[in-house]
Amino acid sequence: MSSIFSKIIQRELPAYIVAENERNMAILDINPLAQGHVLVFPKVEVDKIYDLSSEDYTSLMLFSQQMSLLLQKAFLEKRIAMAVIGLEVPHAHIHLLPITNPGELNFTKAKTPLDSETAARVLAKIQSAEQQV
Repeated sequence: MSSIFSKIIQRELPAYIVAENERNMAILDINPLAQGHVLVFPKVEVDKIYDLSSEDYTSLMLFSQQMSLLLQKAFLEKRIAMAVIGLEVPHAHIHLLPITNPGELNFTKAKTPLDSETAARVLAKIQSAEQQV
């Protein structure tokens, strides 16, 4: 059965796409812990990140690095945290979050769903940072 990420990759479900290349995709989390919370995942459907081939794992990490550097430019006052939880969706993925303290990485706290207006504003902020590269 296809994961939600596979359906997004195939454009069967909508998403706020931040970036993609031939092997990976980055989208805004629709239930973010913080403004600018991005999910990065490979286009190959693998449940656990450590089950990725060495090539796909390396590609995902390099893509995550690019996304982290982009987020750092968009959210200058924050650090970009990286987390791999592996419980929410049966498709390997990485969380990138602009944070100011470790307490902001509490994945058990209640999340506010992302509305389209906020998503558009965050995407514009990230795209503006990308143009400064």
